[in-house]
Amino acid sequence: MIEASVLGAFKMLLMVAGGFVLLRFIGQLMQAKRNMEAERAMHFNARKVQEEREEKRNKFGKTNVIAKTSKAKSSSFSSNAAEDVDFEEIKD
Repeated sequence: MIEASVLGAFKMLLMVAGGFVLLRFIGQLMQAKRNMEAERAMHFNARKVQEEREEKRNKFGKTNVIAKTSKAKSSSFSSNAAEDVDFEEIKD
């Protein structure tokens, strides 16, 4: 009877140790997956910044001319287009 309880306790210790090893392995896999996703996002952001830099370098010094029409006055302008303003001189 004592031998059975000793063997049962030994089996229980092996199962607990095996559970800890399994949980540690799964945790390492999850951490590796998270690191790979973070690296992928970092590379995506770096590529996006590089593309924006190249686009700005290509457009440097160029101007955008927008013709004003009656439709253009009623519709809203895009964020990168400027609206012309007429000024009058005031005599004192």
